[in-house]
This record gives sequence, C-alpha cells and structure tokens, in this order.
Amino acid sequence: MSRSTLKKTPLRPSSRQALVAPAFSPLYRQIKELMVRALGAGEWAPGAAIPSESELAVRFGVSQGTVRKAIDEMAAENLLVRRQGKGTFVASHNDPRSFYRFLRLTPDDGKVRQARSEPLGCRADEADEAVARVLQIQAGDAVVVLERLLRFSGDPVVLDEIILPADIFGTLTLDMLKHSDRSLYSVFESQFGVRMIRAEERLRAVAADARASSLLEVPEGTPLLLVERVTYTYGDRPVEWRRGRYATAQYHYFNELG
Repeated sequence: MSRSTLKKTPLRPSSRQALVAPAFSPLYRQIKELMVRALGAGEWAPGAAIPSESELAVRFGVSQGTVRKAIDEMAAENLLVRRQGKGTFVASHNDPRSFYRFLRLTPDDGKVRQARSEPLGCRADEADEAVARVLQIQAGDAVVVLERLLRFSGDPVVLDEIILPADIFGTLTLDMLKHSDRSLYSVFESQFGVRMIRAEERLRAVAADARASSLLEVPEGTPLLLVERVTYTYGDRPVEWRRGRYATAQYHYFNELG
C-alpha cells in the first residue's frame, strides 16, 4: 500500500471485509497494522503528533473505540506516546526516557549514574555468513562496524561491537558520532531515519580477552556478560547486530517480567 493510499483512502466496508477474511485478526489489530505501515512510510515523523482518534476513525471507516484500542496497543509497545491534554505522538529516541529502553544494566547499589558513550571506531567491512544470517542480507554485502565504550560516572562498563547494514548506514562516520551529544539510537533516527522498534537479546558468559581487558580495565580472563542484541525497525527488518561485553563487578542485568 502506497503512502498516498494510506493518507487519502478510508477503509471502506468491502475493503475491511477483504482485510479480515484471510487473517481472522481483530479489526483493531488491522487498524494498528495500517498505522504501523504509515509510521514506516514516514507519514508521521518521530516526535510528531498523529491525527486525533476521530480523524483516524473517519479515515479508516471504523469506530473511535476501535482506533483507541489500536493506539493503546501501540503505546504499550512504545510506538506511540500519549501526553495528557496534548494528544498522541510518535515515540522518539530523542526522549531522554528512551535511553534505557533496551539497556538492562543496573548498578548493584541502585544509585543512578551518568552514562556516556565513547565511540572508538567506525569502519566498512563485508558481511560474513553469520552477519548475513542475522541481518538478513547476503554474505559479502557491505556493512558498517562500530566499536564504542559505554561509561557510567567515568567507569568503563560496556564494550560494544555494533554491525549495521551499509545500504542504510553507509555514510556513518566516527567523526559524526564523536561530535554528537545524542544517544546512538537518536543519531540513527535523526540522521538516517531509522527508528529501533524492538530487540531480541541472548546472554552468555565469556572471559575477557586482551582488548576487552584493556578497555574495561579488568584482568584478562575476568568473567564478562556477553549480550547479543538484534534490533528491528518497521516491517520487522533487522538493522543492528550488537555484541556487548558487560563488566558486572558492580552491575547486574535486570529484566522485569510479567
């Protein structure tokens, strides 16, 4: 469906029936899918207000209650943000509250510490079989490889290797990262139009090699937590493979379930 179709064509009853029949999906889920497509097409930019529930109801030919339920689910998934008395807005990585959305590292003493990203390297490379499989590209395709250190109150805690598809991030440079005061995901959003929607993580224990030992300031062989993250944008496209080594002497991985 083209962007212009999303903008101008209401969902007529006949179209609605055709949409429901093969999927057997609740109507609000179908409205949600249409809204997610509009987000992916760039119709509503990060941080921008979306149309009111009544306007969306007219556009899609459904009730306001159906639209409200779709928006509620999108807000629960951090795609949209409701602001009391102001309306509903597209979620943005520029929101300071989004910095810790995917980061589950917590100080053992519970005290809040200032985080700072320290870019170390940015280079072009070719995807090997493993990278190609994760990012759903072809082996040999161009990728961008970042290395960065995440410090908390000056202490090095996370060493990240981040692999990105070059067809999106090919113009990313180390200088661009060093001169930005934004979070990494905010840079991806503002400079490349890519919003990170969801992530999958796998955790395992590894020993610090010589480089991790030097940068994280721990003895070689120290146990580290390896967190492998695959991050997805709209359309469920994987756009980042991140492998972070976490020094957990004073930190732990925390994830609230339920």
